[in-house]
Amino acid sequence: MCGIVGLFLKDRGLEPQLGAMLSSMLVTLTDRGPDSAGIAIYGDTDHRHAKLTVQSADPKRDFAGLAGELQGALDAPVSMQVKSTHAVILLPQDKVEEGRAAVARLRPDVRVMSSGDAIEIYKEVGLPRDVLSRFGVAGMSGTHGIGHTRMATESAVTTLGAHPFSTGPDQCLVHNGSLSNHNNLRRTLKHGGMAFETENDTEVAAAYLTAEMAKGKNLGQALEGAVDDLDGFFTFVVGTKSGFGVVRDAIACKPAIMAETDRYVAFGSEYRALVSLPGIDAARVWEPEPATVYFWER
Repeated sequence: MCGIVGLFLKDRGLEPQLGAMLSSMLVTLTDRGPDSAGIAIYGDTDHRHAKLTVQSADPKRDFAGLAGELQGALDAPVSMQVKSTHAVILLPQDKVEEGRAAVARLRPDVRVMSSGDAIEIYKEVGLPRDVLSRFGVAGMSGTHGIGHTRMATESAVTTLGAHPFSTGPDQCLVHNGSLSNHNNLRRTLKHGGMAFETENDTEVAAAYLTAEMAKGKNLGQALEGAVDDLDGFFTFVVGTKSGFGVVRDAIACKPAIMAETDRYVAFGSEYRALVSLPGIDAARVWEPEPATVYFWER
């Protein structure tokens, strides 16, 4: 079942409200997925620093002293902001991959949720209201974001199994549906060098897009390929550093609704997720067509 929301802001004046608007949208869809919830927020970047968002089941143990140890390991300035079970590590842009490797070496139980210049991902087991509250998402600002509340069908209810999934810098994906060819596709992607942390079919979809974009495709072109290469029922909402995309499979049995004004583009699994948005009564509202890519970029 699952519930998906997405919001891409055109009006910079709305950016301080992004977290609050996304939170309200996702909480409205709680009954579509009570197992776990997550959200990705894209904020501004200073073009010098990148972020690693990491998670720990034992943050008191794992986050203590980590910033200092990373600074020593990287020989570069590092800062860290802890938010419940997650932490955002700020480091120089040219140290991201070295930083990921250092985190894995220094804290083997810590998992990287996302990396990039703009993205932060927060996800945990629990109801959307509880998950969003523990990370203070309603107070976050940004340019665009996507969220998901999950009803597990393909894999266990765990933090790593929650959405969004991120398999590339500043890229993430949320999914409602079920893929039938994910095992074969996972093997193909592994041969191409992709690494996986779960058995979740959504992680395969995210990795597929990462691999396609690594070939030089933009998000829209990668999503067009997904319609042909991914079997099953799916609605995807995808975020990149500058973009926001939506695609449904050719049958389009999973619910989806979109709205656009001169201030934003919004997505929801159901219209009730959009009703609290400013100016929604005057928005252009439509149901995304099957096998059709919708995609916006800054």
